[in-house]
Amino acid sequence: MQKFILTCCSTIDLSREYVDSLNVPCTYFHYNLDGVDYPDDLGASITYDKFYQKIKDGATPTTSQVNVEQYTEFFEPFLKEGKDILHIAFSSGLSGSYNSARIAAEDLREKYPDAKLYIVDGLGASSGYGLLIDAAAQLRDSGASIEEARDWVENNKLNLHHWFFSTDLTSYIRGGRVSPAAGTFANILGICPLLNMNNEGKLIPRHKIRSKRKAIEEIVKKMELHAENGLDYDGKCFISQSACYEDARAVADLIESKFKKLAEPVKIFSIGTVIGSHTGPGTVALFFFGDKRGE
Repeated sequence: MQKFILTCCSTIDLSREYVDSLNVPCTYFHYNLDGVDYPDDLGASITYDKFYQKIKDGATPTTSQVNVEQYTEFFEPFLKEGKDILHIAFSSGLSGSYNSARIAAEDLREKYPDAKLYIVDGLGASSGYGLLIDAAAQLRDSGASIEEARDWVENNKLNLHHWFFSTDLTSYIRGGRVSPAAGTFANILGICPLLNMNNEGKLIPRHKIRSKRKAIEEIVKKMELHAENGLDYDGKCFISQSACYEDARAVADLIESKFKKLAEPVKIFSIGTVIGSHTGPGTVALFFFGDKRGE
C-alpha cells in the first residue's frame, strides 16, 4: 500500500502507458491550436504526429499554465480521502505553475490541517522532469515516507541534466525567441543551437553547432562529461523528441554504444504539446543524472 500520493504536471513528456505504470496522477496544462483549447493530455486529444504537422503547416499554438483553481480541484479529492500528497511541479524557471500550486496548497492546508501536502519545484522540464518523477515513484514504491521522498527530490533535482538541440528554428522565430534574421541565417547554414537547463530551471543557449551530425556527437559528449561515474553511468537515460524520431534514435544508439552499464535501454518519448508549442518540430532532448547543474 502506498504511503502517499505522488503527483505532477503534464509537462513530464512521458507516454500515457508509462505514466499509468508509475501510478502518478497528473494535472493538465492547456494549449490553444487553431482557435480551439485543448488539454495537454499526453497525446490523447490530438496525436503528436497531427500536432507537429499542424505546426509545420503554419499553426502557432499558445499555451496556458495550471492556475490556482485547477490545482485546488486536482488536489482536493485526494485530501478528502485522507491521503497525503507530494506534488513535484514543472520548473519555476519556465512557468508560474509552481507558484500556483503553492498558493493552492496553502489554502487547502487551512481546510485540511491534518493532511500533508508538499509542493516541490522540480526545476525540470519534458522527459527530464519525467525522469525525476520516475525516480520519486521508485522511492515511494520502496517504502520511503513522504518526507524522505520530498527531501531526496530537493537534494537531487539539480543532478538531473537536461541537454537540447534543435535542427529547425522556425517555431523559435515565430514565437519571438529568435530574431527572423538570425533564425533564417542559422537554418540556411544548418546551425543547431545546443542548450541546457541551469540551476534556476531556465533554458540557456550554450553552443552553436554546425550540422546535425556534430550536434548529435556533442550532446553525447555532454553526457560523457557530466554523467554520474562517466562512462560507467548505471542509471536511466531518457530522450524526448519532436517529430524527429530518427535523430533521437541516433543519439540513443550512440549512448548505448558508449555507456555499457545503463540500467536499461534508453527510452525515447515524444515532446508533449505544451513544450512542443514552443520548440516546434526538430528538437531532441537528452536527460540523465550526473554532477550538479550550475549557472
